[in-house]
Amino acid sequence: MHEHPEAPARAATAADVPAVRAVTDAAYRPYLARIGVVPQPMEADHMADVDEGCVFVTGEPVTGLVVVRARPDHLFLDSIAVHPDAHGRGVGGRLLRFVEAHARGLGLPEIRLYTNALMWENQKIYSRYGYELVERRVDGPYDRLHYRKPLDR
Repeated sequence: MHEHPEAPARAATAADVPAVRAVTDAAYRPYLARIGVVPQPMEADHMADVDEGCVFVTGEPVTGLVVVRARPDHLFLDSIAVHPDAHGRGVGGRLLRFVEAHARGLGLPEIRLYTNALMWENQKIYSRYGYELVERRVDGPYDRLHYRKPLDR
């Protein structure tokens, strides 16, 4: 898991799908017992997301990834995952900076995301990177905190 500290993210290919699945599962598995339901990213169709160009990975081998979806008025950050072995190395921050640059490149004025209310580790990270809490909303079995980050033009 050695990588350049500012290794850029790149679009994932079909060959990355096993790594995308492995990193996603490793990142979200610790939350299974806490939230009592399978976190949605663990049930995602990773191949379909890669085919749609929504998945960007970093590291060689892959240590982190984001799944993003362009909407008419914002970029939706569907998932961010960092392998537990790579925690504390700035991978998450690098991915969040990539997401901002990607949104700007698409001409979108803000990023939106939500996280489970019980994933409190994430909440600290998002506020540190300038995301503001918009609302808390229960969606089926998921109790979610919705965040947004307006981007400077």
